[in-house]
Amino acid sequence: MITIIITGPSGSGKSFLANKLSQLFDDTIVIRTDSYYRDSLFIKLLSLFKFDIYDIPISIKRKEIQNTLNSIYNKERVINSYFYDFNKKKSFNNNIKLKYKGKYQFIILEGIFAHRLDLNYNESVNIVCNEEKENCFKRRLKRDKLERGRNSREVIKKFNRSWYLFYRNLTNYLNKNKIITINPFDKNSYDKLIFNLKNLSKNN
Repeated sequence: MITIIITGPSGSGKSFLANKLSQLFDDTIVIRTDSYYRDSLFIKLLSLFKFDIYDIPISIKRKEIQNTLNSIYNKERVINSYFYDFNKKKSFNNNIKLKYKGKYQFIILEGIFAHRLDLNYNESVNIVCNEEKENCFKRRLKRDKLERGRNSREVIKKFNRSWYLFYRNLTNYLNKNKIITINPFDKNSYDKLIFNLKNLSKNN
């Protein structure tokens, strides 16, 4: 199995790219770090003192993400995953059943914290989505208003904070690992990525 890590700032096209790849390649599993937010009492108390708990990695169920990945690597038929309701701020178990048909199956882990987990990134395909900040904000504004019931003022504060934190912690990841930088909405950039992934699949 080939693991693909997709990270990038908020609104840069991570989910868009993950969806396109899963439609193109058979037997691809997509795991979203957004589904693994905590809803514990500690996190709820922390949210009283911080404007947005979703900006910090401590909010993510890191161990549970690793457990999900391990279950897939071991080809377990029933995988324990999660779903996070942003309106209710509550996490739910979301067990899924998998059928392992293909020999070369992609596992896609996507999210703003996908590059900050306890994983061996030397063994994965590491993709960073890169897009103009203004375009990212427009997508984030539209999504948060429709899906998370936030107003423009809330989105501006959350977006600027998450943008700053993402790039503040990106340098170490870039320096230690082989990275593919892509604008998912640019055809040439996307086509080059697909060409490389198809070759990788053939050679494994």
